[in-house]
Amino acid sequence: MVDTARPEPSRLYRWAVLLFVSVAMGGNYYIYDSINPLERIFIDKLGFSATAFGWLNSAYSVAAVATLLIGGIIIDRIGTKKAITFFAVLCLLGAALTAARGRPGVMIAGRTVLGLGAESMIVAVTTVLAKWFKGKELSFAFGINLTIARLASVAADNSPTWAHKVFYPNGPSGEPSWQGPLLLAVGAGVLAVVCSAAYWVLESRAEGRYELGQASSIDKLEFGQSFRIRGLPPWQAVVKIWRALKEFFGFNRPYWYVVILCFTFYSAIFPFRTFAIDFFTNKILATHGGISASEAMRVLAHERAGFFNSLLPLSAMVATPLFGLLSDKIGKRAFLMMFASILLMPVYLMMGYSNVSLFVPVCMMGVAFSLIPAVMWPSVAYIVDQNRLGTAYALMTLIQQIGFFIMNLLIGRANDYAHAGLDNPGGYGLGMWIFSILGFVGLAFAILLRIRETGPHGHGLETITAGKA
Repeated sequence: MVDTARPEPSRLYRWAVLLFVSVAMGGNYYIYDSINPLERIFIDKLGFSATAFGWLNSAYSVAAVATLLIGGIIIDRIGTKKAITFFAVLCLLGAALTAARGRPGVMIAGRTVLGLGAESMIVAVTTVLAKWFKGKELSFAFGINLTIARLASVAADNSPTWAHKVFYPNGPSGEPSWQGPLLLAVGAGVLAVVCSAAYWVLESRAEGRYELGQASSIDKLEFGQSFRIRGLPPWQAVVKIWRALKEFFGFNRPYWYVVILCFTFYSAIFPFRTFAIDFFTNKILATHGGISASEAMRVLAHERAGFFNSLLPLSAMVATPLFGLLSDKIGKRAFLMMFASILLMPVYLMMGYSNVSLFVPVCMMGVAFSLIPAVMWPSVAYIVDQNRLGTAYALMTLIQQIGFFIMNLLIGRANDYAHAGLDNPGGYGLGMWIFSILGFVGLAFAILLRIRETGPHGHGLETITAGKA
């Protein structure tokens, strides 16, 4: 019998796939973070309020929640090569709509379209990596993918520096541009579409020549049983709904401790990044003349603020894998989450009320931002049964996005209520207290998790190390 088995793709071919899908995802990340340096420009030049600015990312989160319900189904139906290109086009359309007109309603619509494409694209890229690298260099491939994506976030935060002429086309004393930086994001969207199309070509050629792996199942929210209640008597319908909800939400207590920690931690980090560049800029200017600061100083403060905001994704690129190795070696996962929560608690009040260099609280935040994700997400695999892991992660991500939605609006309203700005830098204090309270809540649930895991009903978060799982 003739052996018709096809060879596996070469390592070079696999890494070409990794490069194209990672750059495509980097374009996605750049578009999302491209508005971070623009809050004050939107407020001063387009008449935005801080609340309206918060809606730009809250609208994204609303779309992301919808994506978690339907995105995986779309990927299953049309396949990854079509899905990534389709979602990249949505990201490009969202970026273009956001840049089209300087009106809050139009921009919020653009960010909503971005949310529909961006989150599904991330799921599709994850599926591609599992398909091409499972059983090979999968962990390393995931690390490279995330590094490239976070480099795009660093580039967006630092865009006032490297794209100085785009932000200030008429020089430091001239009017800043609100549209130029957003057109850079459109360019990132074009790059994402081009790279997605290149991946489509690579996979189409590979399907006829190579033996490709099977992608892991998509993480999507679904009930574990067929959910049909049409035609049932009312009492039977109620019982079936109750059983479905019980199955869906019936995770154990440690899982919910981790979910609440996830909610508080990410709600204290990512919405802060939304408003951080404006806060950092005015914090720096307050020590250099305040409202009487020169235009050149304002531009320099804007650039330095972008650098401080970029330290968070930059530190995570380096430190998250290292903290992951540490937890694999020593266990102590609940303790590490508790330690990171303690680090996070004081940073907002330090930034808001002290004159300590911003490097100190930002570096503390960077350690927490690197440590908690490195430990938290893998911990779920020890707490939840394998056959429910996809639902557990998807539910956790959905609740995280709800946190983003709430906090982006809440901090925007807090800044508006307190009239935060260069002429009133103390107005940022209310928002800093809200973020700090989230840190205290996160610490409380990290302590509860450690108490549970060091007791007789623990799942091994504190004891399991590499080679002992």
